[in-house]
Amino acid sequence: MSRVCEISGKRQLSGNNRSHSLRATRRKWNVNLQNVTMMVDGKPKKVRVSARALRTLKNKAA
Repeated sequence: MSRVCEISGKRQLSGNNRSHSLRATRRKWNVNLQNVTMMVDGKPKKVRVSARALRTLKNKAA
């Protein structure tokens, strides 16, 4: 399974670790994905959603 939010399309970012001597090594920032059951077309469906998108959906519903 890929690390992609099914709603917002967010995926992992890449960049560098920087040591004290400014030596660069590659690293990744993964998306905070949560498995959530939500209603899609009137039926419950399990989706992988980023925590940020989940917060936004909860705020829009309230």
